[in-house]
Amino acid sequence: MKKIKKLIILLIELVFIVLLIFSVYKIYNWYKDNKQNKQILKDISDDIKIEKDEYIVNFEKLKQQNQDTVAWLKVNSTNIEYPVVKTNDNDYYLTHNFQKEYNLGGWVFADYKNNFDGNDKNIVIYGHNMKDSSMFGTLKNTLKPEWQNDESNFSITLITENSTDTYKVFSTYRVKVEEYYIKTSFGTDDEYIKFLSTIKQRSNKYYNETLDNNDQILTLSTCDSNNKYRVVVHAKKIN
Repeated sequence: MKKIKKLIILLIELVFIVLLIFSVYKIYNWYKDNKQNKQILKDISDDIKIEKDEYIVNFEKLKQQNQDTVAWLKVNSTNIEYPVVKTNDNDYYLTHNFQKEYNLGGWVFADYKNNFDGNDKNIVIYGHNMKDSSMFGTLKNTLKPEWQNDESNFSITLITENSTDTYKVFSTYRVKVEEYYIKTSFGTDDEYIKFLSTIKQRSNKYYNETLDNNDQILTLSTCDSNNKYRVVVHAKKIN
């Protein structure tokens, strides 16, 4: 019996050691990947200029680094200020950065179903909820009263090669994981109007914005801390 007890204790100790090593390895990779993405963003900032409060984005240089670049996104009073990429699925940039290197922080990316041809009814953009507040780690700020009480925060800038667009926030909320709010195409105007009404009613704050079937919207989405929910922001194009 004593030998069995000693063996069990030894096995338990080995399990703890393995778990400790694995945890240290994961933390190291998390730190390394975050540091790498921050350096990439710092390097990218050389391709962005601000003149008279307007962004001048050098898409030619950005595309030299990554041909998947489709836009530049900025959300006021958050750390969200990134080039947006898009590929032929919604999986690749969950684990690859702007340089297309494997990275657990991924990158900010648009839904593969969007075309960025000026006709998208709902442009959907995703990013990880990073604990160091990078990527979409600060999107949850939009759910806080201090963010919602400042109307200057409601404007979101989305720049593409063809236009600089301003979007006005009309809905912010948490929702269980689903695919409804990330629909990008609609069969009829009635279907689209119903969609707009549904996502507007979900908001945890009333935004005084009217919507109709001619509106084009922007949707930002990230996972909540428990990964069972999503933090979602919807905004309509106003220019």
